[in-house]
Amino acid sequence: MYSSHLDKYLQRYSVYKSYPLYAGEVADLDQIVVIPALAEKDALFHTLASLARNGEDELKHSLVLCVINNRPSPFATTEDILNNLETMMIMKDMIKGDLPDHRLADKNIIALVKEIKERPLRLAFIDASSPGHELPAKGGVGHARKIGMDRALTLLDPQHHGKKRIFCLDADTLVDSNYLSSLRNHFERFSPPGAVVAFSHRIPEDRRLAAGICCYEIFLRYYVLGLGWAGSPYAFHTIGSTMACTAAAYTAVRGMPCRQAGEDFYFMNKLAKLASLGHISDTTVYPSARPSGRVPFGTGRRMLRFLEGAHEENLIYDPRVFSVLKAWLEEFAREPGSSGNDLLARTAAISPQLHSFLDCHEFAAVWERIRGANRRHEYLTRQFHGWFDGFKTLKLIHELSADAFPPIHMFKALKILFHQMNIPIAAGILADTECLTLDEQMIILDFLRRGNLTDR
Repeated sequence: MYSSHLDKYLQRYSVYKSYPLYAGEVADLDQIVVIPALAEKDALFHTLASLARNGEDELKHSLVLCVINNRPSPFATTEDILNNLETMMIMKDMIKGDLPDHRLADKNIIALVKEIKERPLRLAFIDASSPGHELPAKGGVGHARKIGMDRALTLLDPQHHGKKRIFCLDADTLVDSNYLSSLRNHFERFSPPGAVVAFSHRIPEDRRLAAGICCYEIFLRYYVLGLGWAGSPYAFHTIGSTMACTAAAYTAVRGMPCRQAGEDFYFMNKLAKLASLGHISDTTVYPSARPSGRVPFGTGRRMLRFLEGAHEENLIYDPRVFSVLKAWLEEFAREPGSSGNDLLARTAAISPQLHSFLDCHEFAAVWERIRGANRRHEYLTRQFHGWFDGFKTLKLIHELSADAFPPIHMFKALKILFHQMNIPIAAGILADTECLTLDEQMIILDFLRRGNLTDR
């Protein structure tokens, strides 16, 4: 059955065919790491070296597939295009087993290439950069990921026992030496359609940059913590370098969205509708915290915004938005078989804004169509969360924040949410919720990183 789904997907939805592949031996693969790279010569080989430090047995059955990409000029700069060309030339030498020309690689890159060569890392790249092979003018990281993941489907060994897997990474993200084995073990043990790997942004030495990434990562973790407390099945991080899925699940959701940004959010949202996603916590990926304006939102853009100081970055969602969400999900769960009009009427007592939101999205009519197909509670619950998905959840939270519950200071919000969840925190650390030093903020971030708090 997987073979027929694969053929159908490749014929109807894949985008890889016009992009050349450069690879060595590609037999006997059951997992592939896909890395999009745009002008990443200085970062990519550090990432490859960290992958090369994984166990030899894992490396023998895994491929690292880089997608060197840019849009055509003038959408890509001459400097970025040249950087990509040099990256591809270095990688061609690596695939052949040679060291790169010293005119292309400085001593740091050459040292990393030498380290990689000593390990059985299997490496390939796709040229989505050269003239005639660039991304579309409106293409971006989502399109680059899709090219790599679509191509990965054709490289995974169909004769290999067990499920085939595709992992997403970014060119500036380092991994632990048990990254490949941890992901393999998780998928073999629990068989989820997809999973999210634990992450920790690397903290820069520059105190201002450190403050920026600390603020942003606390916000990310706070949001997922709030969703988990509310009982949402979409309580997981959607960061590109943390994503992993089976090949079968990838084809089932018609692949990666071709978006310039936010592709990770929409892709994981689709995967979660198949079945619960896994959370892999016994290995960690380490994204960069560098500022970047390449995409309209995400880590790089938030870091730029923090440095510009035009926004109050310490203001985040009021915890009461999660209380409304929690009450709504619990109200539905009490009587999943209720009519759409009945469910909608009962939301008015929870929140007028919730009632208005659902009414504007025609919930009552949608729900009646769903009830008409099948009234088993299991079916209704699955269909409900398919409709009220991660995207609608986020839209509801934005609407509540814009009107009923404006954003409040980050550490005040954390203190309230911790109290609601009965989460202990070091005595006094949140006593003054608006004047925490960076060192104190880092203690909070470390606590959020270490604790499996969404299970409470």
